[in-house]
Amino acid sequence: MAAAAAPATNGTGGSSGMEVDAAVVPSVMASGVTGSVSVALHPLVILNISDHWIRMRSQEGRPVQVIGALIGKQEGRNIEVMNSFELLSHTVEEKIIIDKEYYYTKEEQFKQVFKELEFLGWYTTGGPPDPSDIHVHKQVCEIIESPLFLKLNPMTKHTDLPVSVFESVIDIINGEATMLFAELTYTLATEEAERIGVDHVARMTATGSGENSTVAEHLIAQHSAIKMLHSRVKLILEYVKASEAGEVPFNHEILREAYALCHCLPVLSTDKFKTDFYDQCNDVGLMAYLGTITKTCNTMNQFVNKFNVLYDRQGIGRRMRGLFF
Repeated sequence: MAAAAAPATNGTGGSSGMEVDAAVVPSVMASGVTGSVSVALHPLVILNISDHWIRMRSQEGRPVQVIGALIGKQEGRNIEVMNSFELLSHTVEEKIIIDKEYYYTKEEQFKQVFKELEFLGWYTTGGPPDPSDIHVHKQVCEIIESPLFLKLNPMTKHTDLPVSVFESVIDIINGEATMLFAELTYTLATEEAERIGVDHVARMTATGSGENSTVAEHLIAQHSAIKMLHSRVKLILEYVKASEAGEVPFNHEILREAYALCHCLPVLSTDKFKTDFYDQCNDVGLMAYLGTITKTCNTMNQFVNKFNVLYDRQGIGRRMRGLFF
């Protein structure tokens, strides 16, 4: 595990703790419990959770709670959370229910790519842990024993990292066994590729005053130019439609300029364009054809293997019957 670890402040105890942690709901937090495992958290996990939450907020138009799975490695009491993926869930009677079939499908896909990683727990977003988190955690416990629980608060305004990691403990309250959360300390473990990516993201500020890479500056300039072109073309199109509908009077000078602008576009009917176009079409068709052939060969290979296995079994059966006669 070639990773450089750096301690992270996760708001546990002391006057420097975050207010969101100080306001943890007592009913779901165990007091006086020391963590049983050591957790190393990779920045990629935090970036994935942040991206998940931002995309859902953009789609819904409001802040929403997101849920996902944590994967990584575990060696004894040392746990390294290296990656994550999203989970589907639905609400029934104001309770979150995880789609386990979706989880098993995603797990199978991840096992094909990251064979050495295993399911470690789950994550969500929001404020301090509450009883709804306990309800989801119990569902995760049906998949894996002693899962981790990571919660990120994207709405906090503090400078400390708004991430907390918990494990579940069983305590006796009023004579009943009750599941509670115990907060764990964690460190940030980064590899070379992650350090480069995080440094690049840190330089990309919202105001653009930071030090941007050459590629980022080029893409930003292209985006601005395309956005400007789109708005102007849309304006011309709306004017032409309004003129045809009789909503605005005809202005022949503007229409002539729009007509001339359309004729300024490059004419893509040259021999070189046709040659390059057909070459590219042939290349794309060839790639699709090779992919189909490869898939067919794989299917035939599986069929032949199954046929050989069945033939060998029948041959062994005939030889065994011959021994008794």
